[in-house]
This record gives sequence, C-alpha cells and structure tokens, in this order.
Amino acid sequence: MSRPPLSERETYGYWSTVQTRWNDNDVYGHVNNTVHYRWFDTVLNGWLIEHGLLNLDGSGPIGLVVESGCRYVASVSFPQTVDIGLAVEKIGTSSAVYRLGVFLEDRSEAVAEGQFVHVYVDPESRRPVPIPEAWRSELEALISA
Repeated sequence: MSRPPLSERETYGYWSTVQTRWNDNDVYGHVNNTVHYRWFDTVLNGWLIEHGLLNLDGSGPIGLVVESGCRYVASVSFPQTVDIGLAVEKIGTSSAVYRLGVFLEDRSEAVAEGQFVHVYVDPESRRPVPIPEAWRSELEALISA
C-alpha cells in the first residue's frame, strides 16, 4: 500500500520542543503511540491559549475533538528531544482541521504526523457555533502551504 509522504518542516507555522521522559517508552523500547497524542494535545492547546482561542474561564466557544489520527514512520525513544510543528489544514464555518508533525532535532523528515478536527460549540448547549472572526484570523495565520 502506497501512502503520501508526511509534510515537511516548512509547512508548519508554530513550533514547540518536547523532551521525552523515561516513562514514555513502552516495553518495545520506543515512545508509546498514546504519548504522541498527549504531545499534540499539549502543543495545540498551548497555542490556542497563547492566541486567545481557548479561555480557561469557560467563556467563548469551546473546541471539541470530533476526529483524530496519526501516521507513524519512525520511532522515538527516551532520551530524545522532539520538535512538534503545528499547522491549520482547513477552516470551516464552525470547525478547524489541525495538523501536527513530530520531528527529531535537526531532521527535516517527520517521524509522525497527527491530525485533530475541532468543532467549535457553545459551552452550554454544545451545539456548533461559527468561529469568531478574530479567531478566524489567528487560525488563518497558521494555514499550511
């Protein structure tokens, strides 16, 4: 089965560095697949908070993950440092598709690439709401090439 290549470093607009931990490794000696999702969630939510798109006081729309996935092409093990890149693939009326890449230091090829789809909803009704215009401009700044 042929798969398209993972995105390259230059397609990501935001970066965060993560140090692997001893307990990230599984019995096979590499970082367990679930750890990648923890990195993705931390980097994405950190960016959202930094840019005012996630208000911890509960005000404004909230993004619910309605779909996620990850492709793995190489292992990561403790003790390694990884760079996590963040890009926006698509912005809809009430949704955004985020792409996150895992890169070993000084390498241009991703070792894994994940995707999160958020639907933005009213915090009370949990019904979809349009992404606010101010938020939309922040998301557009991360649209990948």
